[in-house]
Amino acid sequence: MADATATLWRNREFNLLWVSQSLSDIGTAVSGLAVPLLILALTQSPVRAGLVGTIGLVVTVLARLPAGVLADRFDRRRIMLVCDAVRLVAYLVLGFAVLRHQASFALVVAVVVVASAGNAFFGTAEHSSLRTIVPSVQLPTAVARNEARAYGTTLAGPPLGGLLFGVAHALPFFGDAITFLASMVGVLMVRRPLQEDREAETSGHLTALAEGFSFVVGNPFLRTIVLVVAPLNLALHGIIFTIIVTMQAHHKAPAIIGTVETVIGIGGLLGAVLAPALHRRLALPALIRAVCWTAALLMSVSALVTDSVAAAVPLGLAVLLGPATNAALFGHQAAITPDRLQGRVVSVIIVLATSIAAAAPLLAGVLITALGPATTVLTFASLVICAAIAASTTAALRP
Repeated sequence: MADATATLWRNREFNLLWVSQSLSDIGTAVSGLAVPLLILALTQSPVRAGLVGTIGLVVTVLARLPAGVLADRFDRRRIMLVCDAVRLVAYLVLGFAVLRHQASFALVVAVVVVASAGNAFFGTAEHSSLRTIVPSVQLPTAVARNEARAYGTTLAGPPLGGLLFGVAHALPFFGDAITFLASMVGVLMVRRPLQEDREAETSGHLTALAEGFSFVVGNPFLRTIVLVVAPLNLALHGIIFTIIVTMQAHHKAPAIIGTVETVIGIGGLLGAVLAPALHRRLALPALIRAVCWTAALLMSVSALVTDSVAAAVPLGLAVLLGPATNAALFGHQAAITPDRLQGRVVSVIIVLATSIAAAAPLLAGVLITALGPATTVLTFASLVICAAIAASTTAALRP
């Protein structure tokens, strides 16, 4: 295991995908900031700007499960190339529409829908391909590097998006289109097949999807992981929303409020860098217990300063262990899942573990109104305590 990172840096296929997707992820983060800014410029409506973001998240969730079926039934390289081509065209159309002052709210929504679906299908196919280009012993390290890529591009993309949008409103969308072209080149340069040889499946898509659910639910370890991680995601998103709303209510400057997610992103990036070392020292069950109890404690601390950006610091520290846990989890999942089920199992785990987090803003809003911000944060922290107890007592996660 000590040589896993060094050897992975010499893995041509993985590095081609990693570099090309780093560029693509930066482009996605750039347009992710530019889209609400464009909506505000077109409509002067914060509600519409928020609606577009919600639509994108919902489409991503809805597309994730069919993406898993397609990733297991069709050529993954072709899926990735089609997704890149479609997203490239979509953002070129939007860029030219903005350039010609012909952009409309409906067009932006259409582009966001297409791009969000493309992100789900591409991401599922890429993740499902890891096992064929990375040896099993290096899978956790590979996932950790992808986690670092995600956090790093999330931090770098929005400032660049704001800069480009300030120069010319169309520039971020043309820039994103170029990154999809770079992604296509990287995918085409990968020589190794992105899936094992497999026989054509004759069952229907729903039957195929049910097989993915059966694999996850039938595996005690994966089933328990999903039940433990879902409250963690709900609590994290709920507390972030609570902090932002509370800071707005106290008339904090938007620039200060914006640093909340930056602080948390820095914690995630540091965690991704430290993930290989943490994975070498702690087994996956121990990592899960550690992240649950640590997060519960640190989230409770945030309740003391909900009206300040200081509340984000404990959350950033809580997120620190997340990438190591994800790396170990998805490395383990990729190793135990047959290649023909990779896409479905990945998509099922992600959907089950993250979908409940979509309710976080609504739940947080209700709790803030009824109980106040500090009690709301403590309520979310109590959910994590329940997850920590489950992780510590469930037979599937015992040492």
